[in-house]
Amino acid sequence: MNGGPMKILFVHQNFPGQYKHLAPALAARPDREVVALMLGKKPPVVPGVRVVPYQVARGNSPDVHPWLLDFESQILRGEAAARAAAALDREGFAPDVICAHPAWGEALFLKDLWPRAKLLCFWEFYYRARGADMGFDPEFPASGWEDNARVRAKNAGNLLSLEAADWGLSPTVWQRAQFPDWAKPRISVIHDGIATHEVRPNPGAGLRLEQAKVELKPGDEVVTFVNRNLEPYRGYHSFMRALPEILRRRPRARALIVGGNDVSYGARPPAGQTWKQRFLDEVKDSLDLSRVHFLGKIPYHFFVALLQVSAVHVYLSYPFVLSWSMLEAMSAGCLVVGSRTPPVEEVIAHGENGLLVDFFQPGEIATTVIEALAEPARFQALRAEARRTVVERYDLNTVCLPRQIALVEAVAAGLIP
Repeated sequence: MNGGPMKILFVHQNFPGQYKHLAPALAARPDREVVALMLGKKPPVVPGVRVVPYQVARGNSPDVHPWLLDFESQILRGEAAARAAAALDREGFAPDVICAHPAWGEALFLKDLWPRAKLLCFWEFYYRARGADMGFDPEFPASGWEDNARVRAKNAGNLLSLEAADWGLSPTVWQRAQFPDWAKPRISVIHDGIATHEVRPNPGAGLRLEQAKVELKPGDEVVTFVNRNLEPYRGYHSFMRALPEILRRRPRARALIVGGNDVSYGARPPAGQTWKQRFLDEVKDSLDLSRVHFLGKIPYHFFVALLQVSAVHVYLSYPFVLSWSMLEAMSAGCLVVGSRTPPVEEVIAHGENGLLVDFFQPGEIATTVIEALAEPARFQALRAEARRTVVERYDLNTVCLPRQIALVEAVAAGLIP
C-alpha cells in the first residue's frame, strides 16, 4: 500500500448483500476509501461508500451449450465489471484489496486489471454432484451422469476465481468443506453476523394479522416457517405434509408461513404451477385454512415480531447454504425444530439449543412440534441456550464484524497468505 488511505473495492452483483455491515464499517474509518461495484441502474445509499453501477453489454448467445450457459453469463458480467473497474482506474482509483462475491462472475478479471491488488473472495457455495444438495431429495432425483456433468461444469467460474484469489471467506464450516481440499487452507470461516441487539426475545411483543383480524403474543401457539421462497430446497413440502396433524392435535395452534412464490434454488415446478400451491393443494382438504396464514414477503420489523411471538419455529433445509433466518430465530429465543442436515447440525445440538428431526419424515416433524406446543415450559432452557449460542458465536458487533474487518486489513497488508 502507498502512504495514503487504504483503498477498498467491494464487488457484489446485488451490493451490499453480505457486505451490508462490513462496507460501511470500513468506510467509517478516516483512513479508508471505499468504492463498490454492482449490477444495475439504481445504486443503494450506503454511508461512506461510493457505489458504481454497471450494465452487461448483451445477453446469452442463443445457441450456447446449456452446460455453458452459467459460465457465459459469468464471463459477460466479469467483462462488464472489469470495464467499470477500468474506468475507476483511469480516475486514479486502484484498490489495495478487493472484497468480491464471485458467484456471478464479477471478480473473474479484476486481477488482470490490478495484479497488485489483494483479492478476498466470499465463497458461498461450491457445487457437488454428490454429498450436498444434488440427489439429496429422492422426490426430485438427479437424472444421471448428465446432471452430474452439468453441476460440475457450474464450477468453472468458481475454479477460475479460486485461482485468482489471494484468500477466501466462508460463513460456515460446512460451506468451506464443500470446496476442493487444495483450496480450504486459504479460506477463513467467519459468519456474516446476526444483530442480536435487535433480534432478541421480547415478552411484550405483539403481532397483528390484519386480514385475519388476529392478535398474537408470546405464549400463543404460533408455529412459524420462513423461506425466501416456498420451495423444496428449504423443506416447504415436508412442513406442509406435517401441518395437518399439527393443527388437528393442537386446535389452538396457528401456522404463520413467510415466503414468496418464486424459486431461489433448484428446479422450477411444472409450467403454470408454483411450489407453494402444489404442496398446499396436496394437503388443503385436511387443513383448517382459517389457521394457516401465508404472509408472503414481509418487512423486517414484522419478521422480528413474528419470531418474538413464535412458540415453535420450523427450519428445514437440504444440505445447502444456511439461512440467516434460522440464526435470527435462535437469537430471538425461538425453539427451533430443525432438519438433521449438516448445515443445521453445525449450529443446533439436539436437546441442547434446539430439536432436530428427519427432513423426510413429516410424522416426526409433526410429533416434535406438537410436543413442544403442549409443554412449552419443558423447552424454555433450550430457547435460552439457542440465544446464547448465537450471541457467543455469531453476534455481529462483538464477534463477526471485528473478525471480518481484521481479515480485510490482514489481506490488504499482505499478512496472509
